[in-house]
Amino acid sequence: QVQLVESGGGLVQAGGSLRLSCAASGRSFSSYAMGWFRQAPGKERDFVAAINWSGGATYYADSVKGRFIISRDNAKNTVYLQMNSLKPEDTAVYYCAAGESSSRVRAGSSPYWGQGTQVTVSS
Repeated sequence: QVQLVESGGGLVQAGGSLRLSCAASGRSFSSYAMGWFRQAPGKERDFVAAINWSGGATYYADSVKGRFIISRDNAKNTVYLQMNSLKPEDTAVYYCAAGESSSRVRAGSSPYWGQGTQVTVSS
C-alpha cells in the first residue's frame, strides 16, 4: 500500500515556474514507477510525465516536453515535477500516481493516486 500527498501548487503568472512535490508513505517506494497527471475543469485527466523506479527513464506528454522535468529522490520517498515557462493552458489539478511499471503509470491505470494540488496560471 502506498499513500501519496501532493504539494507545491498555487497561482503563478504565465512564464513563471512552480515545483510540485509528491511525498509517498508505505514500503518499497523505490520499486514503484511514478507519474503526474492533470485534469482541467470539464476535461479528462491527462498524462503529464512519468519516471521509472530508478529515475533512469522519463516520459513526457508532448504538451509539456521541454518545459517540465520529472525527478525523484528515493531516499526521501518523493517525486517532483519542475514546471517552467508555464502557460494558462497548464491550469489544472495535478495528481501524483504510483504503479508497478512506467507503462502502467503512463496508461493511467496506477493503483495509487494522490488527492491532487491546484495549479493556476494567469495570463
